[in-house]
Amino acid sequence: MAIVLLAGLLAGCGGGSSSAAGGRLQVVAAENFWGSIVRQLAGNRADVSSIISNPSTDPHDYEPTAQDARTIASSQLVVLNGAGYDGWAQKLVDANPDPHRVVLNVGDIVHVAAGGNPHQWYSPSSVEAFIRAATARLQRLDPGNATYYANQQTRYESTGLRQYRELIASIRAKYSGTPIGASESIVTPLATALGLTMETPETFLDAIAEGNDPTAGDKALADEQVNARKIAVFVYNSQNATPDVKRLLDAAKKVGIPVTTVTETLTPAGATFQAWQSRQLRQLRDALAAAKAAASS
Repeated sequence: MAIVLLAGLLAGCGGGSSSAAGGRLQVVAAENFWGSIVRQLAGNRADVSSIISNPSTDPHDYEPTAQDARTIASSQLVVLNGAGYDGWAQKLVDANPDPHRVVLNVGDIVHVAAGGNPHQWYSPSSVEAFIRAATARLQRLDPGNATYYANQQTRYESTGLRQYRELIASIRAKYSGTPIGASESIVTPLATALGLTMETPETFLDAIAEGNDPTAGDKALADEQVNARKIAVFVYNSQNATPDVKRLLDAAKKVGIPVTTVTETLTPAGATFQAWQSRQLRQLRDALAAAKAAASS
């Protein structure tokens, strides 16, 4: 449904975000990777839902429904990825302004504008910034429980994210400087945090992420990097397997380059952010170890 057609519906929903059900905050995240974190920070003080929760849904091209409009209209806190990633969600917010609603735009808090890399949930430093910002927004909306939210943040950072942080530190310590290839720019923030060297041309990565056709030169260079084994591991987004990506994937497997995957959204849909990310980090660690063993044999 076109967003403009939802404007009339939204106009009749104004004012709903100023009240909570049973004293609990009403929170909605455009995407479930941010929603998972907020749910754990909010604990039993909020009802948190996510609009994008199906692993087969592409957040870039999502067409919001009337129910999505109603959910945003009745929420006190709305979490958007921003950075040009989920413009449809911002339009839903704009179509039903509410002075009581708090909007947390991740792109804004980590200073990534449209045109930059929007996949900031793959940046550990951006995740940390988001945790602080989300906690502050919860405290603003529910100041009587500010201490509760502070304790939730401490618990999540010290316990919930422990394995995630340990894996990041371990991979960086053992494999920093390792050359890797990737299918799209979703991998870049994580590669940077891990100290891995991204060899695939940035313009190729951006084109695939944005649904565009890479240039012939970029395709040739990406192919040559794989066929000449100039990369140790190939990482691809299994939710965006274009013909160009499939070609690189097949070539990597053919020449014996370990392959590992990431996904755009939580997989499975009910996983926590940290369980999802930790599983992918373990798979990447194992692929890097296999590549190192093969190189030394």
